[in-house]
Amino acid sequence: MRAVIKKELQLPIIEIKDESATLEGGDVLFTGREFFVGLSSRTNEAGARAVAAAFPEYPVTPIKVSTSLHLKSSMTMCGPDVICVAANKGAQEILRRIEREATFKYQTLTIPDADAANCVYANGTLIHRADFPDSVKVFENNITKIGRAHV
Repeated sequence: MRAVIKKELQLPIIEIKDESATLEGGDVLFTGREFFVGLSSRTNEAGARAVAAAFPEYPVTPIKVSTSLHLKSSMTMCGPDVICVAANKGAQEILRRIEREATFKYQTLTIPDADAANCVYANGTLIHRADFPDSVKVFENNITKIGRAHV
């Protein structure tokens, strides 16, 4: 796998040397300006330090996550500088921690359905679930804030 990634995709590979480090991709939120790394049952502080070592040009902030599986179960990026966050109490607590620690002031879009907050924004396109009509309305009503939406 490593050889394929390096040769075929020509992507740099950074290996985590600390054997105590655990890092789950769902705990890593990259905003384009900085990283937030959720400290959860799947990611520890050594994992957050590994992200910081891999990307020294970006601030990396560990954020305690205790109410969901991982950080991106509660929030994801849904546009340039826009964080999509679930309305539930746990997600809002995590958001307050992020707002206190962030190096940038992000806009937020609060979604009533927790599962709908797990969306994908890439290359100017938002992909979100269509089976949560209340959340779909929030996306549609904020389309200028977040760019194009594809359901």
